[in-house]
Amino acid sequence: MDQPLSATLVVDDGTGIAYHRWEPDPGTDPDPVPVVLQHGFAANTAVEWADRGTVAAFTAAGRGVVGVDARGHGRSGKSPDPARYGERRMARDLRAVIAALGVPAVDLVGYSMGAVVALLTAAEEPAVRRLVIGGVGAGVVELGGVDTRVLPNDVLSLALLADAPGTLPPEVAAMRAFAETVGADLPSLAAQARSAHRGRIDLAAIAAATLVIAGDVDPLAQRPHVLADAIPDARLRLLPGDHGVVGSPAFRAAAVDFLRG
Repeated sequence: MDQPLSATLVVDDGTGIAYHRWEPDPGTDPDPVPVVLQHGFAANTAVEWADRGTVAAFTAAGRGVVGVDARGHGRSGKSPDPARYGERRMARDLRAVIAALGVPAVDLVGYSMGAVVALLTAAEEPAVRRLVIGGVGAGVVELGGVDTRVLPNDVLSLALLADAPGTLPPEVAAMRAFAETVGADLPSLAAQARSAHRGRIDLAAIAAATLVIAGDVDPLAQRPHVLADAIPDARLRLLPGDHGVVGSPAFRAAAVDFLRG
């Protein structure tokens, strides 16, 4: 797979949002509609999508791919200020990148935090043709985002800032360890944790055909049928696995097949 063409878009509040583009593989029958990928908390385009083979799966299927680094993540701008974060703010960034692409339609894939960003975007952005979301479930309907009953954001924020976080709930400990492993900016992540989206998402406004993918033992995607039932044109695909199912061949195959239409 070729290296991406990367660019930075400075959005309305002065934050630079990095995005990365790949062309369809030579010899494929290219689809003119690009696939836009939005990663989860603490990850970035490279870690979530390129390194795990998702980008290559799409380009091999004739798709151009655009991966967006959410603010505070990857090569995008960082800040310890919670007022600069939240999935609704990230959705505005994502819509700005989509507009900058200059295309009439996109297919959108979001995972975990990125799924919340994608849902907020699809509820307002008519350019979204098809939508794949993963790593979330009933928490989106009942709480407005990633399930804070499992991943309490106040505990997560403190854990990300602590020199020695001590004993933590399993999901919080795993998130801190993952953030350190990928070299994420911990103050920025703590700021996002304090600003995570709460409140109603207008799921009924989503016109795009939607696939909800969930690992069958993912604690952050419990009761995913509740979410699928709340989106007008959605189907549910359960895969064996936990929150790491995003890196599996089954996830890639399900996403590629669905976006192929």
